[in-house]
Amino acid sequence: MEEGNGLKKIYFVRHGQSEWNVADKICGSTDAPLTEKGHEQAIETGKIILEQEIQADEILYSPLSRARDTALHISEMTNIPARAEQRLMEQNFGKWEGTSPRSAKAFQEAKTQFVIDYEGGESMLRVAQRIYNLLDDIKKDDKVYILVAHNGIARVVKSYFENMTNEEYAAFGVRNCSVTEFEI
Repeated sequence: MEEGNGLKKIYFVRHGQSEWNVADKICGSTDAPLTEKGHEQAIETGKIILEQEIQADEILYSPLSRARDTALHISEMTNIPARAEQRLMEQNFGKWEGTSPRSAKAFQEAKTQFVIDYEGGESMLRVAQRIYNLLDDIKKDDKVYILVAHNGIARVVKSYFENMTNEEYAAFGVRNCSVTEFEI
């Protein structure tokens, strides 16, 4: 636990740029690899973590390669041990994966239906359950974690710590390889 203020910190890092980010495709649980720029972003993020003297005990990462590779670069730079955490997997957007998020009005409408599973995928509530369960588990120990995952997971993590309207939730996003700090 962080010294001084008694609050525990958790850090969230979105993976580096992926091939599907560049192609403007919905990735979801499809395994889209990092671009060369994505690898460079991850290494730079490791340097930033060192420069900001962020102290963490462990990096937990989504098993998808774009998050795994980002986490392993950060681990290599910082010497913070890293391990896969299945619950950090990005939401399965079902039939929408591989399509452009901007071209499908029906996808934007589907994003407002939190309880209904995407056709061939999972609902936002199911994703929230697994992320909230993970965060509840993290709260129970004295470790400080860096979570490396996806933009959809960033929304859920933020909603765990702060109330958000449906519109704020849908609009929220973080840049590739940005570091966001949360306090419990």
